[in-house]
Amino acid sequence: MLHLTPIDLKRHAVKTLLIPVCEDQALHSDSVVGDLVATAMRVESFRGKRDQELVLHRPPQLPVEQVLFRGLGKADRLDPEALRQAAGKGVKRCIQMGVRRLWVAAPDPVAAGLEAEAALAALLEGVVLGNHLFDRYKQEKENRPLLRADVIVSADSARRYARLAARVEAVCRGTILAREWVNTPSNEKTPETFARSITAAAKKGGLTARVILAPELRRRKFGALLAVAAGSRNRPALVVLEHRPKRGRQTVVLVGKGVTFDSGGINIKTGPALGDMKCDMAGAAAVAAALLGAAALNIDRRVVGVIPLVENMVSGGATRPGDIVTSLSGKTVEIGNTDAEGRLILADAMTYALKAYAPEVMIDLATLTGACVVALGEAIAGLFTRDAPLQAELLAAAERTHERCWPMPLPEDYKELLKSSFADISNMPSAREGGAISAALFLSEFAGGARWAHIDIAGPAYRKKETAYCGAGGTGFGVRLLLDWLTKA
Repeated sequence: MLHLTPIDLKRHAVKTLLIPVCEDQALHSDSVVGDLVATAMRVESFRGKRDQELVLHRPPQLPVEQVLFRGLGKADRLDPEALRQAAGKGVKRCIQMGVRRLWVAAPDPVAAGLEAEAALAALLEGVVLGNHLFDRYKQEKENRPLLRADVIVSADSARRYARLAARVEAVCRGTILAREWVNTPSNEKTPETFARSITAAAKKGGLTARVILAPELRRRKFGALLAVAAGSRNRPALVVLEHRPKRGRQTVVLVGKGVTFDSGGINIKTGPALGDMKCDMAGAAAVAAALLGAAALNIDRRVVGVIPLVENMVSGGATRPGDIVTSLSGKTVEIGNTDAEGRLILADAMTYALKAYAPEVMIDLATLTGACVVALGEAIAGLFTRDAPLQAELLAAAERTHERCWPMPLPEDYKELLKSSFADISNMPSAREGGAISAALFLSEFAGGARWAHIDIAGPAYRKKETAYCGAGGTGFGVRLLLDWLTKA
């Protein structure tokens, strides 16, 4: 779908051309594009301000049918994310216009004041991510995605970055797959069904895959995970994916929370938010998609995905508040609240990962707490770790991908909140405040000796309204972040 193509706009027939424009600085070294921008800037209603848009039809003396200009704002505020957003919004507009093939004029990175590869990659990402439509359940397909997008670059850039388009497509395919999984309704995404979907994708993608079903989970004593699953007639599963290159330099385990629907259990959720609880497996989706990306990119680390899948429902067999369960680690947990279920399934998954793979690094992704959304809003994830180098690496990846994370504390004295009079630990803190911190501290008890980080993606994993390069629903947050970190850390 995505190509880097050097062309002469004076000679090459183009139906639709997208040009990003700054309001106070020329960004394009191509004289034809520069002349088109100058023409656009003479239109009184267009000044290149952020999110301004203009369409010009059949510019004189060029074989171009229509040109779409997207404003970027002032040059001193330009960054890769601005290009990513401009490309995504431009593609969305073209889809509405019925465009099937798009040409995009890439800015000159020197003129833009940006690092060349980062700027071009961001533009490409915006194109691919903005082209995703989730209309599987609609009889009438109102719009159709682009079939092809060509980003116009110099011949030298086309040679230098010859592999970039394929790499970006591989990463963005993972993000889009994670979105599709999150958006799939829970009636078509029971734990075992979702496990089959993941393993089918894994086998096509060159990963090894194994699924541990309920009988073996009971035999192995996954007590915390089984306690969450006890109220549902849909049985749990644990999916294990592995990317194992010939010369993997270390073992990394990624753990993703996979609650395919979260009713809250006996502590049942209320209100309109319940309808969005199909998204409580966004961490699982991101981890599975990141493993597929690791294989596609042939990342030189052994990467293992451990994905616990359950449905948290209410029935006569459901776990009750006050119950005490024994986790896979042997640690007993008092159930203070059945809606604090994610940390329970992650605890057993993390213990399994430590025993089976002894990873150097372990990172979990989870839509874990509403408290993290209160603290950081819908666009930023909470990052919890005591490992300063790992924190720096993940924050750098977050900056590059704009999958933003904010470092959160893990104060030792807050562990007092998790004390139980009857068990080793409680899954519910004794105070309401600091809920995201106490949840992370609970997980830290099961991290063993691995370098560990927890990323609470409850905010950015799912959006009610569309954004610049994502429709309403699942965002696929975490896939680009993890793959960037795996590649560059």
